[in-house]
Amino acid sequence: MAIVEWRDEFRIGIASVDHEHQEMIQLINDLHAQAQGESAREAVVGFLGEVNAKISAHFALEERIMRDRGYDEYADHKADHERLLDGIRDIMDDYESGAYTDYGEALSIHLRDWFTQHFKTRDARMHKTLG
Repeated sequence: MAIVEWRDEFRIGIASVDHEHQEMIQLINDLHAQAQGESAREAVVGFLGEVNAKISAHFALEERIMRDRGYDEYADHKADHERLLDGIRDIMDDYESGAYTDYGEALSIHLRDWFTQHFKTRDARMHKTLG
């Protein structure tokens, strides 16, 4: 079961960014599905590198586009990206220390909530300004 569904309101009108947004949503859904399985801990541990790498690469693409086009809220948008990455690292650290037993669930919910809000606010504004 998907924890977040792609919606047209998430489109920002830049094909490469929209494609990566769809991939991020699929990644969140894949993480959520793996977290539900019997060997969730092993699956989630194996998934962490991919999650972090793909999200970081996507943010680098968005940030390059914003810089290249002189986006007026670049610094705030980038700071929001950094907050998510910091939050992911905090969850990963908590997991490594044994604080989480439902790590995958916590991370997938955190990502779903952040991406949904970020798409609706920051990325929607970026589309209106740069589109």
